[in-house]
This record gives sequence, structure tokens and C-alpha cells, in this order.
Amino acid sequence: MPALADVFLAMPPIARVVFVLGLVSAVGLALGHIKLRGVGLGIGGVLFAGIAGGHLAKEGGVTFNPEMMDFIRDFGLILFVYTIGIQVGPGFFAALRRTGLTLNLLALLMVGLSVLLTALLAASGLLSLGSSLGVFAGAVTNAPALAASQQVLKEVGAGAAVMALPGLAFAVTYPFGIAGNLLAMAAVRILFRIDPEAEAKAFEDCRRSEVSALETMDLAVRNPALDGVTLGEVTRLESLGVIASRLLRDGRLQVPHAATRLRLGDVLHVVGPRPRLEEARALLGQESDVPLTTKGTDLRWERIVVTANGVLGKSIAALNLQDAHDVVVSRVNRAGVELVPNAALKLQFGDILTVIGKPDSLRAVGRVFGNSERRLQQVEMIPVFLGIALGAALGAIPIFLPGMPAPLRLGLAGGPLIVALVLARIGHIGPLVWFMPPAANLALREIGIVLFLAVLGIASGDRFVETLASGAGWPWMLWGVLVTLVPLVVTGLVARGVMRLNFLTICGVLAGAQTNPPGLAYANALMASEAPALAYATVYPLSMCLRILAPQVIVLLLW
Repeated sequence: MPALADVFLAMPPIARVVFVLGLVSAVGLALGHIKLRGVGLGIGGVLFAGIAGGHLAKEGGVTFNPEMMDFIRDFGLILFVYTIGIQVGPGFFAALRRTGLTLNLLALLMVGLSVLLTALLAASGLLSLGSSLGVFAGAVTNAPALAASQQVLKEVGAGAAVMALPGLAFAVTYPFGIAGNLLAMAAVRILFRIDPEAEAKAFEDCRRSEVSALETMDLAVRNPALDGVTLGEVTRLESLGVIASRLLRDGRLQVPHAATRLRLGDVLHVVGPRPRLEEARALLGQESDVPLTTKGTDLRWERIVVTANGVLGKSIAALNLQDAHDVVVSRVNRAGVELVPNAALKLQFGDILTVIGKPDSLRAVGRVFGNSERRLQQVEMIPVFLGIALGAALGAIPIFLPGMPAPLRLGLAGGPLIVALVLARIGHIGPLVWFMPPAANLALREIGIVLFLAVLGIASGDRFVETLASGAGWPWMLWGVLVTLVPLVVTGLVARGVMRLNFLTICGVLAGAQTNPPGLAYANALMASEAPALAYATVYPLSMCLRILAPQVIVLLLW
């Protein structure tokens, strides 16, 4: 062992940091996999392994370069929030319009309860103002709130002793701030006997129901008013959101064009939402008994993926595929949701098109759209680093509010998240595409959160045991449990018991309102679903601003 210790101490500083981070991360992830009655620490195990590693390092006289550790911590956080934003960006704004007010009211309830409890602790004398601010920041796992606390104390002229209190209280209360988030989720799950798999299915069913499912119908033209009229002149079909993808005439199946003149007895294979198909049937004539299958004909259907930069942002109508290639697009699958390819729908990277036509035409159209499996699995690194740079710049912009002694900033968590949401929603700018393969996104996200937690644990571990042993940290820890659990549990009970929200959405709200990336990672580990990430991203911006504002308001009221 002495020989191993000598080898470790002889390592260059960077190698020593990498070695410790690797060891702490591996042990922490293994610890997170241990479950008792189905409940485990998950990604939070890395934090506690880091605390143990930090304590052992201090006992052994090992120190780490603080600037290096801060960089690794912040870069890990940036990777995590940026990839979350890229993942949920396409669906975020729709979710914001649909449930944004409800979820942000829950976040406001949670933040308000934690601020009220903190103010009561400071006003009653149970905790000093400096330590109560540290308890607040640690109990809600919000490092920017700690920075805001130290900044506002400096602005009001607090002494060095008071300035040191928030950091110590933060270190003691932070671990349970993370564990409390996980415990609250588990408590809601157990109390209401929730099956996460069923909740994930319910969420997907609800999301799909918001977009009418596409069906097909074979309709015979029996309306005399349509005899000799071109398909393009039947504008009612387009207004209904119905696409005619095949036409049977005189026993021959063909691709219909806008210039195709309808005849009585023609049979059209149409695609659209069921209620719209019923209206199309009333317009055209009647449902046909003859199925318009491509089997035994010279027509085929094929799924083609959009990967070519040249078609991004263009509508299918603008590409004029019917006239140029004698094919028709009947469906567009985007992120698991089927859409009618109407004139206004613009193509995005990764869209899956169902195309009908002759084999040679389908191959030609495949070249137009790209249809490259390799590109779907390839990470475009220039957009990744450009997005991260823009996020860091946005997070550093000061936001001045009247009456506040210091400006607000979104920081390295809020800036990259918001930039990623916007860029993912835009999809592409010229040749820059912000699509990221799911496997690559998950890998970067996991690396980011593991690095973030490992460094936080090591930084807290060198003072954690000492603070507790002195006796000063126990009141902070106990009151921190109160500030952590009461808002979480009350919000969870209201969300499920009163509002009947989806459990995975509640997990995202609890993690987002606490601005707690490990909570989101834990929720993601429960079940593969976008529900937690969408809710997290919906409430995160408001919650972060409120968490940063809260210490400044408390100091202004109680100093």
C-alpha cells in the first residue's frame, strides 16, 4: 500500500485528478446500481462516492488544483444541460403551450415554500442569516443561489466570518438536497402505487392523441360534379389535410398528380385523420371494396429518411416531387408522430417519409432526401461546440433588475439549456444541423452529469466530516432536511393527488424546480421517456431565476 501511495503522490497533477475522478465515478455508478426494495441512489451514488473520496484525499494530505476542478465540474454541467436541451427542444415549445402554466405554477409553489421556510429560520433566530442562505442553496442543490448569496452579503458589507457560513452550510446540506429529491420521487411513487412503465405508456398515448392518428381509405369517385376536374382543383381535400397517394383507373394503379383529371369510377387511396376521411368520402362518393395495394403492380412504397442539407426547411410541395419524379409522399413521421405532408409542413433532419412510386423513381427521390443511415448515426461536432459557446455567452449576460444589488445571470446551467432548446427547435441553419443521434446524446449526457457530481462530492468531502464532527453542521443538516423535503413532498402530493399529473412529468417538475440535474438523471433512469426532460426544461428557466433572486430578497428583508 505505501508503494501505491507513493506512485499516486508522484503522479502529475492532471493525471492525479483524472485518476481520482475515474475511480470515484466508477465506484459511485456501482453504488447507484444497488437497490433496496427497488429503490436505489441511481446517479446520486457518484456524489456520495465523491464525498468519501474527498475526505480520504484530505486525510492523506492530497490536494487538487481548484481551477482545474472547477472547469471539469462546470464543463460536465454544460454537457448535461446542453444535451438535455437538444433532446427535448423539438417538443419543448409545444409542451410549454400545452402544460407550461400548470407546471410553472407547481414550480412557483415549490420555490415559494423553500423561500418561506428559509426566511422563517433566519427571522426566528434558529439559524444565522449567513448559514440560512447556505442551507437554502444546499437544500435546493442550487450553486448559483450560493453565488448570489455570497454576492449580496458582500454588497451589504458582511464580514469574513459571515461570508464563510453559506459555503460551509451548502456543503453539509447539499448531499441530502440530492437524496431528498430522489426520496420525494420514491415517496410519491410508493404512496400512489405508481407503475413507471404504465405512466410512460400513458404519456406517449396522450402525446400521440394530440395529433390525430393517420388512417387510410379507398374512395370511389361517384360525385358527377368532379368528373373531368383536376385533382389540384379539388381544394377541399387539401383543406381537410387529406393526401391522395394512389389512383386506380381501368385496373391500373398509378401515382395521382395535381393535373390528373378525375373520372367517375376512379378509386383514390387517401391518407388522413379519420374524421377528415369521412368528409372526403362525402365529397368524392363512396368507399370502395377494391383495396389499392401495391402488390402485383409496378408501384412500391418505401420509407426515406431526410438527411440531405439541401431539402431542410423546404416543404414537400416546393420540391414538386409528383411532377419531377412521379412519386407522392403520403406520410411524415417526426419523432414518433405521424403528420400529413401538407403544403405548409417544412422538412427537418431525421424526418421519415413514406413515399409511393416506381422503384427507379424511389431511388432518385432517396438521393434527393439523402436517406443516409450513416449520417443519422454521425455527430456533427461543429454545431455542438458552437451551441456550447453560444450557451456560455448567453449565461454570462448580466440581467439588471430594479432594487437588486447585483445583476442576475443564467449561468453555465441556464444559458446552454436555453440555447440548446432554441437551436433544436430551429433544427438547422444553413449547413449546420443540431440533430444529435440518441445514443451519442445519452453518452455525452451521462459523462457530463457524472463529472459534475464527482467533482462536487470531492469538493464537499474535504469539509463534510470536519463540519459534522465539530457539531456546527448538525443543525444545518437537520434544517436542510426540512427545507428540502417539505416543498418537494407538498408539491408532489398536489401534482398527483389534486392535479392528477403523470408521475414522470411530476419527477421532471420536482427536479427542474429544484434545478437538480441528478434528480432528472434519476427520473430518466426510471423509464425511457421524454416526459421528465420536457417538464424539467419547462420549469427550469423560471425556477433558476427565482432561486437566484431569493437570497437577495431574503437579505434585503432581514439584514
